[in-house]
Amino acid sequence: MVVARHRPTKAIIDTAAITENIKNERSRLGQDTALFAVVKANGYGHGAVETAQAAAKGGAAGFCVATIDEGIELREAGIHAPILLLGVVGVQDIPLLASYDFSFPVASQAWLQEAENYLAEVSLERPLKAHIKVDTGMGRIGFLDAKAVAEAAKWLDQHTAFEWEGIFTHFSTADQADTAYWQQQHLFFQEVLSTLPHLPRYVHTSNSATALWHEQAVGNMIRYGVAMYGLNPSGHDLEAPISLKPALSLVSALIQVKLLEKGSGISYGETYITPQQEWIGTVPIGYADGWLRKMQGFSVLVEGEYCEIVGRVCMDQLMIRLPREMSVGTKVTLIGENHGKCITMQDVADQLDTIHYEVTCTLSARIPREYKS
Repeated sequence: MVVARHRPTKAIIDTAAITENIKNERSRLGQDTALFAVVKANGYGHGAVETAQAAAKGGAAGFCVATIDEGIELREAGIHAPILLLGVVGVQDIPLLASYDFSFPVASQAWLQEAENYLAEVSLERPLKAHIKVDTGMGRIGFLDAKAVAEAAKWLDQHTAFEWEGIFTHFSTADQADTAYWQQQHLFFQEVLSTLPHLPRYVHTSNSATALWHEQAVGNMIRYGVAMYGLNPSGHDLEAPISLKPALSLVSALIQVKLLEKGSGISYGETYITPQQEWIGTVPIGYADGWLRKMQGFSVLVEGEYCEIVGRVCMDQLMIRLPREMSVGTKVTLIGENHGKCITMQDVADQLDTIHYEVTCTLSARIPREYKS
C-alpha cells in the first residue's frame, strides 16, 4: 500500500517515550537479566526499525520479531544485535537463519528430525541458535511435556550444527488479576527446567505483563512488548507499577467545513440526520487507514473540544459535528493530546470492544509515520 504523504493524516511516534519506557523497565531488572524489545508487526504499528533503534538507546540487548522477513528488515537497517524469531520456521529457511544470525524456536521433535535430514545436504557458515519452546498452557506452539523437552535438549547438545541458546514459554493470563492459571503455567515450566541436566544461555518466560506484575517469574531475559510503546498490557484491569508513556499520536485536519440544514443526511446509509442546523467537518481518514466503521459515535478532539463522528466512517474520510464554524486546516486529534484534553489508545479500543494491541496494528501502512525525539 502506498503511503499517503500528501494529506494531513499522520501518526506521530515519540521515540523518546519508547527509550524512556525501556529505561524504566531496565532499571527494575537485575544486571544479569537481558531485555529484548519486541518489534514484530512493524513495531506494533509504530515502525520496526525506528522503535528498535529507540529501544536500543534505552538498554535493549536484542529484539524479537515474528517472521524471518521482519528480522531481515532489521538486519538490512544495520541492526546487529541478537534477533529472536517468535514464530515457527520451515527447515527450507535454515540457510537464512544462519546467514542472518537469527535465533529461532524449536517446537517439535518432528522439526528437529526434518532439520537433521536437511542439514545432511547443506553446509552452514555458523551454528543455528535454537530456543526450545514449551507449551505450558497457551495451546499455540511448543513441546507439551518435560520428557519431550529433555529429549529435544539432548538432541540439540549432540548436533554441532545447532547451539542450544534458549528455552522459553509464554503466559496467557499474566495481565489478569486472577493468577491461578498463571501459577499453573509457572509451576509447569519450573518442573520442566528441573528435569534438564543444564540450562542454556537464555531462560525466558516474561512478556510485558509478566515483567510488570510477576516478579517471581523465572529467567534471565524478558520479551518486552506492548509496554515499551507506553500501553498497559492489562487495559483497565491492573495498574502498571511503573510509568508508561504512550508513544503514538494520530492526527489529521479539517479538509472541508459546511453548514448543513436540519434534516440533512450524513454518509452512507443516511444513519445520521442532522436534528438541527449543524456545522459538519470532513476529516481525511477512514477504514482503509484502520479507523474502522465501528468508530461512528466516537469523538475526536478539535481545538480542545470533543467532536462526535456522525454518519458512517467511509473508506477514506469521516465527518464530525463541530460546535461552531472552524477553519479548513484546523488540527484534528484522533489519538493523543489536544489543548489539554486527551484521547488514549485504550479509549479507541473500548469503542471497538477490543484491545489496544489490535488498534495499533490495524493502523494501515497508508498512514505515514512521523518520528520525533
